[in-house]
Parts: sequence; structure tokens; C-alpha cells
Amino acid sequence: MNKTTLMTMLGSVLAIVLLVIVLHPFLWILLSSFKSEQALIKFPPTFFADSYSFAQFATVWERIPLLDFLKNTVIFSVGVMVVSVFFDSLAGYAFARIKFKGRKLLYTFVLILMMIPFQVMMIPLFVQIYKMGMLDTYWGLILPRAASPFGIYLMRSFFVSLPKDLEESGRVDGLNEFRIYWNIMLPLCKSAMVTLGIFLLMNNWNDLIYPLMLTSSTEMRTLSAGLAMFVGGRTIEYGATLAAATISLVPLVAVYAMAQRYFVQGIATSGLK
Repeated sequence: MNKTTLMTMLGSVLAIVLLVIVLHPFLWILLSSFKSEQALIKFPPTFFADSYSFAQFATVWERIPLLDFLKNTVIFSVGVMVVSVFFDSLAGYAFARIKFKGRKLLYTFVLILMMIPFQVMMIPLFVQIYKMGMLDTYWGLILPRAASPFGIYLMRSFFVSLPKDLEESGRVDGLNEFRIYWNIMLPLCKSAMVTLGIFLLMNNWNDLIYPLMLTSSTEMRTLSAGLAMFVGGRTIEYGATLAAATISLVPLVAVYAMAQRYFVQGIATSGLK
């Protein structure tokens, strides 16, 4: 056995081990959502159970307005994704391709914003949305996240890698900066936009504190906030919580499976590798 074959085998074994480690929590959630409450609190815990049923999913369907929570989550997550991808790409193009006074200083502030924890901005954000009269509304959830420092950084990294001949040819044809961005640059950054869109979708889909802070009625809750209804001060309904978590995971897995090729390409070409 030569050295190349040995290294390939070791790499394959390592990849399988890492895959098992990564998939283990998801498989645990999936299998546990079909277990009874008695099997879940059994000690020591077991990966497999003697029997499985859909009782926990029935509990979720009966206890919470699941379809309303799902609708709110889709509107919130997809709305933030669409709006933020547009503004992040617009700002990223400006920082990467347009020379203006104070560009480096402004971009430095963008990078600094990436380091500020959300908890620092919670109270000022709540007060601002309250004074604007947008608490417990979709716009109150979407507008504060209409742009993200990470998204601007990601899109700028991609635009910097594109050749300058593209925009110069557009200027020769008489296009202004927005037309160059919209007609020439934007079609070339599909992979980066898909990558950013997946990051934004996952972040907002799984967010708990943000939608819980800006919504007060049950009708406006998202899936993550709805899961909190199964966690009481003294008891936790593990089975129903895991079943609801499984339902929440399915759309994300489906989206990632469909956009995986663009996601990998975007990571490799936008400065994150």
C-alpha cells in the first residue's frame, strides 16, 4: 500500500467519523420526536426505543397553531433574506468598486458592528420599534434586519474578486453605477447571493430572542418562539418540543439540499475559504 492510498483511506475514515459526530444530534432529535415521554426521561438515556409513534406530533398540532407559526416564520425569514440580500449586495458593491471619501472609515464601522453582541442593542431596538408603532407587525420584524454587517462583508469580498474590465466596459456603453451593478455585476454573484441568503434564512428561522422581543401576541409568534410554549417554569415537555423542532428543521434541510451547489461555490469564491 503506497502513501497516497493510505492518506486517502485515513481521510475517508476521518470524514466518516466527523460526519457521525455532526449527524448524531440531528438523528437523536429525529428519533426522540417519535418516542413516548416515558422513554425520553428514561435513565440512562437510550438512542433507540422499543416503540415509536406520532403521538408527540399530534400533541404539537393540538397545543399550538402550528400553521400560523410556520406562516409567520416564512414571512419573517424570507422577507429579511430578500431585503437584506439586496441592500447588502448594494452596499458591498459600493465599498468594493466605488471610490468615495470616507469609504475605508465607513467599512471599518461595518466590521466593528459585526463584533457587537445583539444583547447590547436589544433595549434601544425595542424602544425604537415601539416609538415607530411597529411592534407585533411583520415590518417591525423585517426592517431592523434589512441589512447586516456580515452580509456587506461577504458581498464586498466577492465584488472585489471580479475584474475591473467588466465595469469599465459598462461605463464605455454609457451605463451609470446602478446599471453596472444591476445588469453586469449582480448576475455574476448568484453563488454569493445564495450563500448569503442561506445564512440569513437559517439565522432568522432559528432566532428566538429577536422575534420574542418584538412580538407580544400568540398570532405573531414564529416557530422558535412557539417552541417556548412547551417549556414551563417547572416542567418541560421534551417530546412535544423535539417534535416541533423536527418540523422546524425540515424546511431548512430542504432549502440547503436544493442550494448546496451554489452554497459551496459561494463559500469558495467570496473570501471565506
